[in-house]
Amino acid sequence: MTVNDALPAPDQPAPRSVLLRGGTVYSPADPFATALLVQDGTVAWVGEEGAAESYARDAELVVDLGGALVTPAFVDAHVHATATGLALTGLDLTGCPTLAEALRRIAAFVRDQPEGGVVLGHGWDETLWPEHRAPGLAELDEAAGGAAVYLSRTDVHSALASSALRALAGPELAGEPGYHPDGPLARSAHHLVRRAALTAITPAQREAAQRATLRRAAELGIGALHECAGPDISSEADLSALLTLAQEPGSPQVFGYWGELGGVDTARRLGAVGAGGDLFIDGALGSHTACLHAPYTDGDGRHATGAAYLTEQQIAEHVAACTEAGVQAGFHAIGDAALDALVRGVRTVADKLGVERVRALRHRVEHAELLTPELIAAFAELGLTASVQPAFDAAWGGEDGMYVERLGAERAARMNPFAALQRAGVPMAFGSDAPVTPLDPWGTVRAAAFHRTPEHRISVRGAFTAHTRGGWRAVGRDDAGTLVPGAPASYAVWSAGELVVQAPDQRVANWSTDPRSGVPGLPDLTPGGQLPRCLATVVHGRTAHLAP
Repeated sequence: MTVNDALPAPDQPAPRSVLLRGGTVYSPADPFATALLVQDGTVAWVGEEGAAESYARDAELVVDLGGALVTPAFVDAHVHATATGLALTGLDLTGCPTLAEALRRIAAFVRDQPEGGVVLGHGWDETLWPEHRAPGLAELDEAAGGAAVYLSRTDVHSALASSALRALAGPELAGEPGYHPDGPLARSAHHLVRRAALTAITPAQREAAQRATLRRAAELGIGALHECAGPDISSEADLSALLTLAQEPGSPQVFGYWGELGGVDTARRLGAVGAGGDLFIDGALGSHTACLHAPYTDGDGRHATGAAYLTEQQIAEHVAACTEAGVQAGFHAIGDAALDALVRGVRTVADKLGVERVRALRHRVEHAELLTPELIAAFAELGLTASVQPAFDAAWGGEDGMYVERLGAERAARMNPFAALQRAGVPMAFGSDAPVTPLDPWGTVRAAAFHRTPEHRISVRGAFTAHTRGGWRAVGRDDAGTLVPGAPASYAVWSAGELVVQAPDQRVANWSTDPRSGVPGLPDLTPGGQLPRCLATVVHGRTAHLAP
């Protein structure tokens, strides 16, 4: 029986033993494996077709892969599930070509919504528009027709808010840092209007959005998500609801992070695996709020060197509290000044409590974009995990991208140095930061392997590892993310075409494609080519997705 005919639907119980055969299994246990045996949600055997027949007699279910590829399921190490679901089901302005078209789409969307609720949207990016500016408040209000409208920028660090939504946020909005009477809101002002908008969402709307995200993740071969929650990004109720929803059979797993300064007890109470994630040291480059040593090269000088939300002392106190409690800490840090403050704070704790205690918890740094060699060496020394998003480079890198516009060519060329991180031995976990960039695991692997700055490229194999095993290691699970006996049976089945070995160095590629090297192949991810299609996603032996 083929994959689609044989595997049970997500709402059906899982067979106790399943043998998949007649394909290619990506496994370090056997680089030439064609078959995989799963028993009670665990990988029991991986091998070649000759030995598969002996297991076929006893397996409860035998699946003919028909030449398909089986890999570990992906882990997206940084998502915002409710916001992603709202983008999937709400107003999506991603890729909108002009300001005028954005206003037209806003007006059309608002007309179709019931009166009285908040209209939510995401994805606008003024750097892509010929007008090169965001809409003013009067333009937004005209399109909104009196509705309360919240539209997050593509980086989710600033937003457009209509007059009706500003009124819901209260009179204190005008006194918050980042407030603008006519344009986008950033910093604390943005956090205030976002809370006002999310508070207006009903539990039913939230559940529908979260289900949309989990469903989309499973459709893309993602078996686990790291939800980066916190008081400035979502709410305790939002995280609790998501973690409860993810307990349903057939759902991708969700690991929660709670990004609140001193929030160790809250993280534990909520069932989060760490007190970190989007605990903001700074903001984002697109919104001019990433914290830099040297000023931004564009704009009118208002933005100077960005925003610093936490001091070195606050960072150290949080890391110390987490380390003493045995809880993983984590921070959002993008700019070089923010990353310097982070490293100094963590090193203070290492000097006090011992570097091995700090290293043992694998404290996380989300994004970690504008890195220097000295910072990379410090990451390796302190055992910090780099939770990074290669799609950022695909979206904003290159000679004419937003990075160059904000930073100039010299600093832009230092962004997202994956190869240097890998050479230094810094653990990397790949994610999307959805809805900032879409859930797109193979696109993420492609973006790392074909980085717009060639010296930052890594092999497809290295990128795939960062998006599978790397995500598990980031939550302290060293037994998952590979298809070897004893590992959890979380895998995806792909229609993938020819399998190859792609590496930045052609000498390595030539050696790796020699069958004698025993290096298993992965799909050809050359830009412009078709990405693999997910036929099925299985999480701990239970089907999460079957393609039509």
